[in-house]
Amino acid sequence: MEQKKSEFDKVLGAWDILVIAFGAMIGWGWVVSSGSWIQKGGVVGASIAFAIGGVMIFFIGLTYAELTAAMPQCGGEHVFSYKAMGPNGSFICTWAIILGYVSVTCFEACAFPTIITYLWPGFLKGYMYSVAGFDIYASWVAVAVIVAFLITLINVLGAKTAAVLQTVLTCIIGGAGILLIVASVINGDSSNLQGQMFVGESTGTMFQNIIKVAVVTPFFFIGFDVIPQAAEEINVPLKKIGKMMILSVALAVVFYSCVILAVGYVLNPSEILSSEAGTGLVTADAMAKAFGTAVMAKVIIVGGMCGIITSWNSFMIGGSRALYSMAESYMIPPMFAKLHPQHKTPINALFLIGVLTMLAPFAGRGMMVWICDAGNFGCCLAYCMVSLSFLILRKKEPDMPRPYRVPAYKFVGTMAVLMSGCMVLVYCIPGSGGTLVWQEWLMVGGWSLLGVVFFAVCKFKYKEKFGSLIELISDEDAASLMPEADDAELDVVIDAAIDRVLAKMAG
Repeated sequence: MEQKKSEFDKVLGAWDILVIAFGAMIGWGWVVSSGSWIQKGGVVGASIAFAIGGVMIFFIGLTYAELTAAMPQCGGEHVFSYKAMGPNGSFICTWAIILGYVSVTCFEACAFPTIITYLWPGFLKGYMYSVAGFDIYASWVAVAVIVAFLITLINVLGAKTAAVLQTVLTCIIGGAGILLIVASVINGDSSNLQGQMFVGESTGTMFQNIIKVAVVTPFFFIGFDVIPQAAEEINVPLKKIGKMMILSVALAVVFYSCVILAVGYVLNPSEILSSEAGTGLVTADAMAKAFGTAVMAKVIIVGGMCGIITSWNSFMIGGSRALYSMAESYMIPPMFAKLHPQHKTPINALFLIGVLTMLAPFAGRGMMVWICDAGNFGCCLAYCMVSLSFLILRKKEPDMPRPYRVPAYKFVGTMAVLMSGCMVLVYCIPGSGGTLVWQEWLMVGGWSLLGVVFFAVCKFKYKEKFGSLIELISDEDAASLMPEADDAELDVVIDAAIDRVLAKMAG
């Protein structure tokens, strides 16, 4: 097995990885979907559902936390699954997660100009054609392509540049959310909760409706796994990387739950129904009512636009690093393993994702919804394989140095496999509420076929080099594996909280 020193610059600090993970999870859904969540499960019910979804991701996140700290190498899933399942399993896992990452960047390229139409209805100019019932305009495509080019350029300029953008936009998202929550507490009314705290006439139906919302919530938490992809660029003690991932998931759960409660506290059931039938932007309408002016609705919409960019930016980071790791193992053409000589970013991988993203708007937003659902399936499949890798490596390599060790690993690993496996089944079983339609299965099949072609061609061309894993030569000393002294109290608090949660669940 070949070894080398990392060629990436370690430029990402603790705050950077927190905002990259959190920003990836907070997209546009909290602006446009809050009304449907409330209508399906109720205000309190939907909040509980997001907590349940957070628990699902919590277990998966714990497996990622241990594996990332143990193997802080670019590619994340690629390395984890390789060590546990070999090159074939690694190819499937990494190819699946790349589908997820690329699909999100393509979807966000279409979502961004769509939001502009909410702010400026006269924005759409130059009708071109229609795809799947969606009208495509020249102005709409132009904005999408320009923004896609700019985000690609920012990522080429370095991970730190992308992290700075992520920090600014995440602060705007957080500010918009806090404004809504504070305004709802001051100007909301508990009477608005009447008739919509839960949905259902009996305890059983209420619970069923909560579960219906809970089943889809993990898909709004996809994105914390971007951190392992950029592990070589993180300048943080290894033990803390895993904890920051868990913290990002917890913050996302709190954010979504608080937004749902705020909307339900401001708008009564008839107002939510009217908003859904009108603009569809229930959260923005709640903001407008809370402040008594329609101008504040645009603040929430701007926050949602920032959420689109943060998700887009994070998945651009994750997708390019995953492509880099596969290229370095000769699973795809090695040209995608080329780093920019000055900025140390995988330039060809970024250009590939950037070009695909710039082409996506020409297919229309309707087709992008299909691509995004197909990509979510790929992410969930990769989650399941990583969770299995976690259990396999605990048995296969028990003495592997693990700066962050998950307590009750058998319970955590089993729960992670079961929950991620259930997420995969939701897409496959008809009537589950998340079943892929035939167009989405066609896209999954097409991506799988492309993977088979790469697999066969690269295996034939590169022979023994195919599927080789290059391990990093670590120049860290033992002290770098320990928490920093200034953060010792925070580490103790986080460790104690995780231990208590796991003890209650396991016991």
